Amino acid sequence: MRFLLDDEQRAFAASLDAMLSAADTPSAVRAWADGDLAPGRALWSRIADAGVFALAVPEAYEGVGPLPLELVVAFVELGRHAIPGPVVETVAAAALLNGLGERGESGPAGRLLPGLASGESVATLAADGGYALDADAASVLLSVQGESLHLAPGHGPVRASVDRARRLARPQTGGELLARGPQVTHAARRALTWARLATAAQALGLGLALLDRTVAYVGRRTQFGVPVGSFQAVKHRLADARIALEFARPLLLGAALSMTPADVAAAKVTAVEAAYTTARTALQLHGAIGYTAEYDLSLWLTKARPLRTAWGTPAECRVQVLAGLSGARPRS
Repeated sequence: MRFLLDDEQRAFAASLDAMLSAADTPSAVRAWADGDLAPGRALWSRIADAGVFALAVPEAYEGVGPLPLELVVAFVELGRHAIPGPVVETVAAAALLNGLGERGESGPAGRLLPGLASGESVATLAADGGYALDADAASVLLSVQGESLHLAPGHGPVRASVDRARRLARPQTGGELLARGPQVTHAARRALTWARLATAAQALGLGLALLDRTVAYVGRRTQFGVPVGSFQAVKHRLADARIALEFARPLLLGAALSMTPADVAAAKVTAVEAAYTTARTALQLHGAIGYTAEYDLSLWLTKARPLRTAWGTPAECRVQVLAGLSGARPRS
């Protein structure tokens, strides 16, 4: 079976790539890491205007989705350009709200989803006392506590991860109760699947960008009078990275078509491991300059490890895959 994008999907990816290439995203990432959210918010609006967040929101709430395959196409480009902010978390929040099963303008979905689709609202979420990404940048902070979903009233101190542009904080307890009961647990599982899919796509785009930048670098850098990229050992490292990334791509597209938790978990673990391997290769082949924070490569390198564990570690995803193969449900 072959997984190929159609002309419209390829054009969508190309338009996002062109838009983000012209947007000076490295400056926006650095500003976001320093607490200056204005450039990132401007970038967020442009992404929303392109319809990216509407892909996760049903038409009944002013979206165009849910369209998981098109979402994958978009998030590969977001990862390729190292976009800051809770982009995955906004998609997960949309999936969570849509999965509650409550309809009407007065329900949580009716109140919150149109703003997420348009980009007017930025969402993030946390489960059972965990951290929420970029809570200080979010206008919608959701907290899942057992079988209860709350609109959190605020958050605790902000701390940075390995990637300085990924800032973490715990939501405050309490706040407005949006839903309660088993449907919250079901919706949270659905949100996890969508979050893993978007994270996998983001990681694939990240890995592709790292590979492209490294190939270009070793083609320019010379040693013993010849390009470093002509050395056999360098070629082998780059070929291994390319194979890992290209192996992840069909798994990701297939998972978007099936949207089963096991398929998505398989795609996620494969994509993040490929991106992490590529990051290690990129760092080694760039030499000392790869460790320099002022060098743009660092903005991509530091995302590889957090994405590897976001929304489920590789071990947790493998448990989900094995459970899918055996027909059993993994233990929480």
